[in-house]
Amino acid sequence: MTMLKVDPANLANIRFALSPMAETLSALHTLATSPPEWLRPWRDRHRETFRALSEDPVFQAFTRLLSTTRWTPDFLTPPPSGMDTTFEAELSVVRATPVTQARHDLAQMGPVPKALKRPDVVDILADAMARFWSAVIAPEWPVRRAILERDIVQRAGRLATYGWARALEDLGRNMSWRDDGHIKVNDWDTPTQVVGEARLVLVPNGFGYGWLGLDPPRAFALVYPARGVAASLDETDTQALERLIGRSRALLLKALPASTTQLVASLDISLGAVGDHLAVLRQTGLVTRTRQGRSVVYRRTALGDALAA
Repeated sequence: MTMLKVDPANLANIRFALSPMAETLSALHTLATSPPEWLRPWRDRHRETFRALSEDPVFQAFTRLLSTTRWTPDFLTPPPSGMDTTFEAELSVVRATPVTQARHDLAQMGPVPKALKRPDVVDILADAMARFWSAVIAPEWPVRRAILERDIVQRAGRLATYGWARALEDLGRNMSWRDDGHIKVNDWDTPTQVVGEARLVLVPNGFGYGWLGLDPPRAFALVYPARGVAASLDETDTQALERLIGRSRALLLKALPASTTQLVASLDISLGAVGDHLAVLRQTGLVTRTRQGRSVVYRRTALGDALAA
């Protein structure tokens, strides 16, 4: 199994981060394969765009390679720097990849198609990812970002109250925290990776994927499936609650914990309306709020949890 060795100094410096590039690669994999049931409506909405992009032989060759392996090419998902990482910044890191490293990473995925055996393979794949980002992920990134941030807020709350063991629990089906200072990443038979003096970031993923991104000795990225993505993309489960307290308040209550900025971005409700509804939810004992850095984060109370459930 793949293990990540961390020491107390590593734990003190672990940070959460967002990766538009990891989200883009996961979306591409979802469209190139048979996704789980909860992702099929999303795949169906983007099927025609994917077909149009697949007319490019390079894009087509890479997606076929991606669909036949569980291996994620490290050079296409560099560990992000933090919460404000942009796709453009990650793309510039990808373009700086030595061609020898790109060829090595692609070979780990399986037999490399002829269309990818080119001296400019880094640039042509970077161009393909940029086109896919612009057509598929960029238009919905504000909503996706808010959903991913909500997962981080939940885990940060656990970290502050219970420590890293609780913050890292249920990261994914095969991921787990070990008391001996290891994080289990998957069940593959690969060597243990030692963080050492490198930076380690935890990156939520909105498509249910998880992997270990490697860029030693600079950084490691533990990509994990974000919680609540399916519920956020499918609002039918709020109908009973809507009839009780109204649609907007039901959506807000279900979306917590989050800041007002995140709620506005993910739910398409104006800032003023969000503030008014949150005030009512607070007055009725369903919601509480705490300051976290520059943001005020709203969370459900025990009563709010019971009502949302």
